[in-house]
Amino acid sequence: MNNAYHIYPISEKGLTIELGNHISLENHYSVLSLQQFLQQLFIPGFIELVPAYCSITVYYDPLLVITKIPESIKGISEWMKNYLLAELNNWQPQQHISVVKNIIEIPVCYDDEYGLDLHEMAQYHQTSKEEIIHTHTSNLYHVFMMGFSPGFPYMGILPDSIATPRKNQPRLKVPAGSVGIAGNQTGIYPSESPGGWNIIGRTPLKLFDKEKATPFLLNTGDKVKFIPISKEQFEQLV
Repeated sequence: MNNAYHIYPISEKGLTIELGNHISLENHYSVLSLQQFLQQLFIPGFIELVPAYCSITVYYDPLLVITKIPESIKGISEWMKNYLLAELNNWQPQQHISVVKNIIEIPVCYDDEYGLDLHEMAQYHQTSKEEIIHTHTSNLYHVFMMGFSPGFPYMGILPDSIATPRKNQPRLKVPAGSVGIAGNQTGIYPSESPGGWNIIGRTPLKLFDKEKATPFLLNTGDKVKFIPISKEQFEQLV
């Protein structure tokens, strides 16, 4: 393999393989390609794979790994690193991979009651709230990764015209369903939690329901289209 990558431990139970250092679809498709490759391997002590924007983390049970390695080797993490390095020699990144790309429509109410930071964002970009809403709903967004809290999707890439830095002072409580912007990312809070993203609206949909067989509404690789709805429609759907 001739692509540059870096592999390093993040704990006694995990190794991260880093393929880049910036958000792009090219980097992320390489991550998804690597995920498919690793899923076909028999990784000693394997627990799970966690893909991110430019990396993927391999989690394993060190107590199971130690039963597979020679007694002369002291470091489980170092052995796992060498094991993965050897396997990666057989991996060729594929940009056209067989990933299911569901297009999911998310209704969002951008009313002032829910778009808490729309006015501030309009001032920052020297534009109108209507233009920010129009831009946000005119694009199709890629779900790069899930994290922060169960069901929270990190999506992008936002146009520069609405990309906005995180808030200097995070809120202690962001309501569930809040749609936010941070940098060139957009995301949705699946549950009430602290957060520093700029809140521009709210969806009545539940992104995480632990009672369901498939608890997550969105998954890595999905595509999202935001659909503007009125306050009356929002209240009917809650």
